[in-house]
Amino acid sequence: MKEENGILRIISNEAKSSIDQISVVTPTVYASIFSQFAKEHNHPIDDDTTIAQEIMQLECSNLTSMQQEASKSATLLSNNTEKAITAIKSQDKASLEKVLKETQALRDELEKLKEAVYKDELTNVFNRKWVQKSYLQDDAESFKEAGTLVMIDLNYFKQVNDTYGHVIGDKVLIFIATALKKSRQDIIRYGGDEFIVIFHKNVSLESALKTLHDIRENILTKKLKSGTNTFRVSFSFGGTTFKENDTLAETIALADKNMYEDKIKIKKRVTGI
Repeated sequence: MKEENGILRIISNEAKSSIDQISVVTPTVYASIFSQFAKEHNHPIDDDTTIAQEIMQLECSNLTSMQQEASKSATLLSNNTEKAITAIKSQDKASLEKVLKETQALRDELEKLKEAVYKDELTNVFNRKWVQKSYLQDDAESFKEAGTLVMIDLNYFKQVNDTYGHVIGDKVLIFIATALKKSRQDIIRYGGDEFIVIFHKNVSLESALKTLHDIRENILTKKLKSGTNTFRVSFSFGGTTFKENDTLAETIALADKNMYEDKIKIKKRVTGI
């Protein structure tokens, strides 16, 4: 059941991420999108009612758990504040040291809670919510400051899933995410087999593209294994700079256009898995 819930959570998150750019989403549209992702994961959806109930129970359970953890942390923080004030007033060093240790433990718990909200659970890189929190202004559309954004799309990923199954496909996504971390920049799983790398404003577009080129060249030297079979994977990428107040949607569209130009070139060189 735990594995089942995990698959449903991944499918649900991917479906929700894919509709972020759609202005109007009806239940029928969402059902169609969810069905497509479920099909990609080889997950049966014959009983829509049961699926819906399982998803609702899963989401409610996750929300309740997070609310309980947040409430618990807030209570502990309040208690520790009172203890600290009392210890300072009485100059009780032993009590103050104890409060400091408890507060440190509380901070660690809060960091774990933040990770649950802002990390993609499969690849352990950031998700879209984190981009909105970290890079966008209050309107959740435009950037706070300048930088460079690179869009990444895996090549022949459907072929990997069709040939070796979605378990191997998930491992490929983890492999790619791990490789992208070598850029030492912010990695975001944008959805499905698409990733975004956001470079600091001090990094030029030329340097950013060179970094991704080197990572891809290294990946192309690797052979991945499934049983007795081996295969290789690659990705296409395209980047663009953005300025303060530029919108995320327009920036992604420009990077996406450049990425597809790169895809045409790389697929002439890499013709399959």
